[in-house]
Order: sequence, then structure tokens, then C-alpha cells
Amino acid sequence: MKEEVSNIEQFLSDTHSKEEFVANKLLCHAVAWNLQCIGENVYKLSSDFIENHQEIDWKSIEGLRHVLVHDYYNVNMEMLWEIIESDMPKLKHYLELL
Repeated sequence: MKEEVSNIEQFLSDTHSKEEFVANKLLCHAVAWNLQCIGENVYKLSSDFIENHQEIDWKSIEGLRHVLVHDYYNVNMEMLWEIIESDMPKLKHYLELL
């Protein structure tokens, strides 16, 4: 998951607004793919790990993965931007502590 978070940060390094992000289809797809990979990793976490690390909303991350995989054509890229802006820093910080 650390690698995917790093990828997303690197991909977005020159993107400074939601409008720029949404307008760049290739960037949106690259970010969505890495979010999907994060969700897949969460999907594979043991229930013991999740129970012992409740600081992160693992269920929401896994839920996003399901949307990205099964309902891809209805993914709202503005929503992904909001997730990246609000939730990614917390996940990154938490992963760095593990």
C-alpha cells in the first residue's frame, strides 16, 4: 500500500486542483488503478489485523475498491480527488508507523 500511495503522490505532484485532475483522463485512470490496488490489499488483510488497527476505516477503502472494479463507468473523479485530499494523508501517515 505504501507503494501505491507513493505512486499517487508522484502522479499528482504537478496537479494543484480538482479541475486539473478531472480534466486529465490518463491521470484519473492511473490514480484510480492505484486506489484499486490499495483496496485489493485491504481486502486481503486478516480480520485480526483490521481489528487491531481500527484507526483506519478499512471497510471504506475496501468499499471503494468494489466500486472501482465493479462500477467503474460510474466512478466520480471529483469524489476520488476528495478522497485523495482528505483521506490519503491519514493513510500514508498510518502506514509509515507500521
